[in-house]
Amino acid sequence: MSTHELRIIGGLWKRSKIKVLEREGLRPTPDRVRETLFNWLGQDLTGLSCVDVFAGTGILGLESASRGAKSVQLFELDKALCQAIEFHIQRFKAQGLVLKKTDGVQGLIRLPKASLDVVFIDPPFQSELFAPAMKAATGALKDSGLMYVESPQKLASDVLMGLGLECLKYLKAGQVHAHLLHRIKPDG
Repeated sequence: MSTHELRIIGGLWKRSKIKVLEREGLRPTPDRVRETLFNWLGQDLTGLSCVDVFAGTGILGLESASRGAKSVQLFELDKALCQAIEFHIQRFKAQGLVLKKTDGVQGLIRLPKASLDVVFIDPPFQSELFAPAMKAATGALKDSGLMYVESPQKLASDVLMGLGLECLKYLKAGQVHAHLLHRIKPDG
């Protein structure tokens, strides 16, 4: 099985490399997109609770923990990817980083309501998991929380509105459409 490497781009583990297994459907978030994402979120995530829903390499969760997130959950089903993530958790002696071998949507549904500050959603592009994951994430997201979604096309505003979400930031980089979303605040 061949591998390549990614690097953590900020925080405590900045410039640390992680090995990435070659798996069908696995597209680690590129450095440029991660850099933009963490500029949007702020470089310091101290005290925040995050979840990387379809963790894959775990890079979004590792970046969050590296930048001080209080707790980071990573959901992944693939056994080999779970082993690789667990290796990095041990390697960095990461506090507050928890890997759960579970389906991303089911993992979100099981989370307490309004318990998360940041939700990362980046399922395989060919999957039908975007809408179910976003819907499940809205229940777990705090009112002030943010949802990051990577998809193969720009998310339609009527779809977002139907989920009670709106886009704060958007970036297209190659095949990736990156969205930073938040809950629509009720009037009044």
